[in-house]
Amino acid sequence: MKTLILSGYGTNCEDETAYACRKTGGGPVEVRHMSDLYTGGISLDGIHLIVFGGGFLDGDDLGSGRAASNRFRWRPMPQGTTFLEELEGFIRSGRLVLAICNGFQLLVKLGLLPGTSSETIQTVSLAPNGRGRFEDRWVRLKADPQSPCVFTRGVDQLDLPVRHGEGRLAARQGDLIPSLVTNGLAPLRYCDGDGNPTEDYPQNPNGSPLGVAALCNPAGTVMGLMPHPEAFNHYTNHPQWTRLSKTGENGDGLVLFDNAYRHLKEHFQE
Repeated sequence: MKTLILSGYGTNCEDETAYACRKTGGGPVEVRHMSDLYTGGISLDGIHLIVFGGGFLDGDDLGSGRAASNRFRWRPMPQGTTFLEELEGFIRSGRLVLAICNGFQLLVKLGLLPGTSSETIQTVSLAPNGRGRFEDRWVRLKADPQSPCVFTRGVDQLDLPVRHGEGRLAARQGDLIPSLVTNGLAPLRYCDGDGNPTEDYPQNPNGSPLGVAALCNPAGTVMGLMPHPEAFNHYTNHPQWTRLSKTGENGDGLVLFDNAYRHLKEHFQE
């Protein structure tokens, strides 16, 4: 199962993301600069998982992910198509896309998440945090067992770190976010110590309505999330690791990558 991790223009999490992919046994992992898309150096043929990592794409100019989304939407590749068109075909084939933090902001602005429309029109955004400042802290997440999301299958709760200034989910339509939760398209939500989704700070670091921390498309094959699963790849990453009761060395974040590769092997491996 071959993985492509796109980096460059300010992303800074590609190495730990590649480590998480390799540690879960996904097969060949290739980290490529986004500029290679426009020089003919990247083909999506043979790729099974694409990961858009975290960082500060284009210095977050025009808002997180906005400049990159315009590039993907409008700049032609050597074959005459745009990367957005290539990515749409990739998703239609049933292969997987994982977008973390800045990558999540990118897919939202491309209209690929929540993916409830047949057209790539932006319907939600990730606005500045409710307290107006960058948040770097650990959070607890509750998974929705009814979600179609491939990445969160079998997951109950996760501890993961966040590090972002724009993570508050927002929508022009007031009923859109509740409908996404109702339909299982919010696979992870910030929760309190009892596992109840919350809007309260600091358990919810950005004020996202209904505690939404992630979105997936209706097929469950595309997921974006603000917390960083790649940053909890070993139990000693956790600030309270000496107090944790662990049965193995893996951190909570690896389960999302493991689920992805399990799904791909079931559906694509000959």
